Amino acid sequence: MFSGIIEEFATVVAIKKDRENIDFTLTCSFVSELSIDQSVAHNGVCLTVVAIDGNNYVVTAMKETLDRSNLGLLKVGDKVNVERSMLMNGRLDGHIVQGHVDQTARCTAMDDADGSTYFTFSYDFDAEKARNGYFTVDKGSVTVNGVSLTVCNPTRDSFQVAIIPYTFEHTNFCDIRVGSVVNLEFDILGKYIARLQALQ
Repeated sequence: MFSGIIEEFATVVAIKKDRENIDFTLTCSFVSELSIDQSVAHNGVCLTVVAIDGNNYVVTAMKETLDRSNLGLLKVGDKVNVERSMLMNGRLDGHIVQGHVDQTARCTAMDDADGSTYFTFSYDFDAEKARNGYFTVDKGSVTVNGVSLTVCNPTRDSFQVAIIPYTFEHTNFCDIRVGSVVNLEFDILGKYIARLQALQ
């Protein structure tokens, strides 16, 4: 379980394909605090640490994960937003994030907000998924590349988020441009409510 509050970004130092899987080797400041089997969110995708070697650690993404996320697009040198699993003894600063990416979206616009930036993202709309809670609502929560954000101006297949300078500088939002592909995780509370309504 995560909160969507990014700790920092890790840098991809190696990529190795193993049949349908990809092993990603990354480095970041807290590698010495990691342990094998620990969960770490990478651009919002919960992955298990499978190896640690000095200042680097390795995680494996399987085909299902690669099909639903932007991890298969990563290259050596890319920055990845990382967050270790949430401690259950403090404040929940973001929202409840599972680390289970639902689908990808594409940045379609970036607009200056006199200090901050509005990013617009569009995604493939699926009516069945929408009935199951895979949609955004105004002032609701959404996770973009693992970052907990508040939705603005949602439509059937798009939404905006406002990114303050701190978030821009301390996450890989600094690398997002029009055309960039990002990971989405829709709000789990909305999914539960939609499921309960469907069962009535």
